[in-house]
Amino acid sequence: MIRSFGEAALLVELDGPELAQALAASLRADPPAAMLEAIPGLASVLVELDPLHGEADAMAVELEGRLAGLRPREVEGRLHRIPVTYDGPDLDEVAELTGMSRDEVVAAHASVVLRVLFCGFAPGFAYLGDLPDRLRVERLKTPRTTTPPGSVAVAGTMSAIYPAALPGGWRIIGHAALTLFDPRSDRPALLMPGDRVQFEPA
Repeated sequence: MIRSFGEAALLVELDGPELAQALAASLRADPPAAMLEAIPGLASVLVELDPLHGEADAMAVELEGRLAGLRPREVEGRLHRIPVTYDGPDLDEVAELTGMSRDEVVAAHASVVLRVLFCGFAPGFAYLGDLPDRLRVERLKTPRTTTPPGSVAVAGTMSAIYPAALPGGWRIIGHAALTLFDPRSDRPALLMPGDRVQFEPA
């Protein structure tokens, strides 16, 4: 489904992250004249328009054409190996909720290569999935007013690293010492959709 999203954007709703990343990659590789940016979400792509170079109706037709030949695929981004010190304040609770020991939680979290499904919430915040079934826990009932930068956390099917001191309800199991967002860099966000992340116990 393609629908208007404000005065100068279209939202393309899709069936999952593979299609969203495939469409965004297609649009970035061969951008229509009226497109300013294509931003993938978990199951959608926000297409920002330049109204001076085209109209939304014409862009919708262009997008329909792209979708007709689109096939789900995983965009192969960079692999990031990120050392983590597993000392988070919620580690014991995650172990209790999952029926595992602390060491088993750490091993499960570091056992899979996670994919950056989409970015949002704050600059540099990447949603990583999917976690193993045995490691999935709900968010905190009462979110923290501040989560320290570098906090490695889990919630539902996903994991994440907080890029700055932010409010949040994800369960913190460790921390990583790295810069996730640098506005002075040519590539401000370290993690981008399609990238892969392997956590390694420090």
